[in-house]
Parts: sequence; C-alpha cells; structure tokens
Amino acid sequence: MLRKIIADEFRLLTFRRPSAAMHTEWKAFLLFGLAFTWLAGIGRYWDNPKAQLWQYLGLGSLVYVFLLALIVWLLLVPLKPKHWSYRNVLLFITLTAPPAVLYAIPVEQFMAAEAARTANAWFLIVVAAWRVALFAIFLRQLAGLSWPMVVVATLLPLVIIIIALSALNLEHVVFNIMSGIREEDRSPNDAAYGIVFLLSVFSFLAAPVLLIGYLVAIFQVWTEYRPAKRSGSG
Repeated sequence: MLRKIIADEFRLLTFRRPSAAMHTEWKAFLLFGLAFTWLAGIGRYWDNPKAQLWQYLGLGSLVYVFLLALIVWLLLVPLKPKHWSYRNVLLFITLTAPPAVLYAIPVEQFMAAEAARTANAWFLIVVAAWRVALFAIFLRQLAGLSWPMVVVATLLPLVIIIIALSALNLEHVVFNIMSGIREEDRSPNDAAYGIVFLLSVFSFLAAPVLLIGYLVAIFQVWTEYRPAKRSGSG
C-alpha cells in the first residue's frame, strides 16, 4: 500500500492523474498526506526562535489544513464543480504537502545569514507556485471548471487567506517590514516574510477584481443550470 501511495503521490506532484486507488483507499492516502502536513509544520518552525510551542509541534499546520479545505470547499460550492466534496478537497490539499518539507532544510547552518534568507524566500516561492499550479490542474481536470473559472477559483481563496494572515499578523513581523525590521528581530525567514507582505499588497488590490469575477462566474453557472434543470424535468 505504501508503495502504491508513493507512486500515486509522485504522479500527482508531476501533474499527472493518479490511479483510482486514491479514491478507493482514500483513508490511507489521507493519513499519508496528514503525516507530511505535520512534518512540514514542524520543519517550518523548528529553527525559528520566535515560534510558540504549538508551532514547534506542527499542530498549527494540521489545524490550518482542515480550515483551508473547509474554506475552499465552501467558497467554490456555488460554482458547482464536479466530484466536489470536503473529503476530496482535504485529500488533495494534504497530498500537496510533501514539497513544503523544503522549509525544514536548515540553510542557516551552512549559509551566511543573508544567503539563508534568500534561500528561504526561494523555497517559499517554489513551493507556493508548485502547489497553486497543482490546485489549478485539480480544478480543471477533476472539478471540470473552465479555464476562466479556474483562474478565479484558484486565486480568490489564496487572496482571502493572505489578507487574513496579514490582518492577524501571525508571524509578528510582517507589518514591521514597512518600517524596517530591528536587528534583534531578524531571522532566516525575514525574506520570506517580505514576500508574504508583498503578496498581501497585491492581494488587497486583486481582491475586488477577483470578487467581481467570482460573482459573474456564479451568475453564469446558475443561469446555465436553470434551463438544464427545466429541460431535464420536462
């Protein structure tokens, strides 16, 4: 079973359709995905002196993935995607966790501080872009959304999450970037925090456009759905 899970995980991460085992044996795949989510959560904070205990234990990532799946599932329900269920969304999100293990590489142990910050920033860019691209393919191939809807459905949840994280200031440093980070507050993740801040700015600008696109997509879906429903009942 583990060999089968790893083979399907490799297919998923390389943008190929996995086997039917991912759905028939979904509990085993979900445990595998949650295990990597937990490990990625531990790796994300294990060398961060500012992290709290629940972050060191990787509990934040486990809670976050369930909340993220719930937000994505509820947000896209009005678009009537195919095969759309909370289980499928949660399963997919957890199975995209392995690339996030890159965060666990202790680059600050063998790199200068500035180089470590740059490396962590690149890890964030690569992992985020990889997982967003996987989500777009998931919406296109499994959920059957059109490409314009895929763009809106991919970016809108991302924008909402980035705005929420910026508002909550969970890293205790994002807003400090505006006035400069004090030397005693510096960490190898500062460049990554800078990217998060930059993304939050773009998110605030993009949110109204994406919201309009989202409402238009819902109107289009339901406009097409009503005649089809009348035709089927007739």
